[in-house]
Amino acid sequence: MSGGNPRQMALSHSHLTTLAALATEHAAASRVFQKYGLDFCCKGERSIGSACAERGLDPNALLAEIQSSGASPGAPALGTEALIRFIVTHYHARVREELPRLSRMAAKVERVHAEREACPKGLAAHLDHMADELTTHMNKEEVVLFPLIARGGASLHGPVQVMEAEHRDHAENLARLRELARDFVPPPHACATWRALYLGLADFERELMEHVHLENHVLFPRALGGE
Repeated sequence: MSGGNPRQMALSHSHLTTLAALATEHAAASRVFQKYGLDFCCKGERSIGSACAERGLDPNALLAEIQSSGASPGAPALGTEALIRFIVTHYHARVREELPRLSRMAAKVERVHAEREACPKGLAAHLDHMADELTTHMNKEEVVLFPLIARGGASLHGPVQVMEAEHRDHAENLARLRELARDFVPPPHACATWRALYLGLADFERELMEHVHLENHVLFPRALGGE
C-alpha cells in the first residue's frame, strides 16, 4: 500500500490505541464512536481493542471507518486560550441554547402522546435536570477554572478533579437520557416533532461527549503539564 499517511496506517493496525487518542486526532472519530455506543469522554482511556470487545465490534472495521472519512485534527490543535474560547463559545453556548429547546419539544411529545406505550415519559424533566447541572458546571468553569488555566495558575489539580467528577455525572445523565429516549429511535407512528426531538437529542449527546472529551483529554492534561 502506498501514498497513505504512515502515522494513520500505524494507528489503524493498533488495537492498543485509546478511544480518547483517536477522538483527539481524528475529527470524525467521535461520530463513529457515538454510532456504536462507545463512550470516548469519561471512558476514553480504554483501548480500541477492549472497547470493541465489550460491544462485540470488529476493531479493524471501526478503525477503517474512521480513516475512510479523511478526518483531520480540529479543536485539539488550537492553543490553550483559543481552545478555551472555542469550548465556551461553541459547546457551552450550544448547551444553553439546545437544552431548553429540546425540553420544550419533549414536554410537547409527552403531553400529546401520553397514552402511547413508547412515549418517553419523564424525558422533559430529565432534560431540565441536566440543564440545571450543566449550567452550574459551566458557570464554575467560566468564572473560576478557565481563567486560572489561561493565567497559568498553580494548584489546578483540585479544581480539575472536581470538574472531572462532575463530567462522570454528566455521562450517567447521558446514559439515562438514551434510556428514556430508547436509543433515539422513534417508533413508526412518531409525529414530526417526536422525530425531530430524537434527532436533536442524538446531536446533543454527541456534542456533549465531544465537549467533555476536549476538556478531559486535551485541555486539562495541558493545563496540568501533561503535554
